[in-house]
Amino acid sequence: MGKLVWLASYPKSGNTWVRAFLHNYIVNAETPHSINSLVDFSVSECAMAFFGVPGEVMDPHAVQAKRPEVHEALTGLHDDLVFVKTHNANLSVHGVSLCTPGVTAGAIYIVRDPRDVALSYAAFAGKSVDEIIDFMGNEGAANASDGVQVFELLSSWSAHALSWVGAPRRLLVRYEDLVADPARGFGRIIRFLGAADATPEPERLQRAIAFSSFDTLAGQEAREGYRANGAGGGKFFRSGVAGGWREKLTPEQAAKIWATHGQVMEKFGYPQN
Repeated sequence: MGKLVWLASYPKSGNTWVRAFLHNYIVNAETPHSINSLVDFSVSECAMAFFGVPGEVMDPHAVQAKRPEVHEALTGLHDDLVFVKTHNANLSVHGVSLCTPGVTAGAIYIVRDPRDVALSYAAFAGKSVDEIIDFMGNEGAANASDGVQVFELLSSWSAHALSWVGAPRRLLVRYEDLVADPARGFGRIIRFLGAADATPEPERLQRAIAFSSFDTLAGQEAREGYRANGAGGGKFFRSGVAGGWREKLTPEQAAKIWATHGQVMEKFGYPQN
């Protein structure tokens, strides 16, 4: 079995929140860990520093030729499991898997209602909600190499979600369930990473949840800034609520998302209204 645990999600679905929780829980932190130091514990698979010289822009063929080698190298970052953030779909490009199976120990897939994703992603990217809705429906949707990171293939929201559902040794986590009952939701993650019957230490669990709460993370961003912020220039930790789309999306926007993704949304328990 491999060593990489993919922390996978479509963008703006709670990946950073889960990373912050895991760091605070596993190292048993006494104070909240800085959001700007999450790479101390979990790495971003697409970072250009792993593929070559930062500032270099690599084309997809070159990236894919090197990806298996990069993933193999990532297994040496820690003696135990290595947590790797990715927004890639669990697909192949140019005959090469975006998430190398041979070095994979498992995956935690975080899914969020695409109507809330559209709002958060638009603010993050500095684009209109309508542009993001179209982007999320495009099976060729990708983030291009830019010298800081190599390309990521997101595909459509539906294709992304379905690609990870079939992954072996995969835990599916709904963002909305983490919001509704953090102790249960994050407890499932800890049990998944340990023995099947392992019970998270209650005080340690609650402390890690508090240290990675939306208010804590947003407070850190306000004081320190967040280096992973996007082109939109606004807050990365924007609201953290579930179901905000009901007040923010127009009926036409909500209907378009449902028409494109409704069949898959139903699989994850997201109702039409």
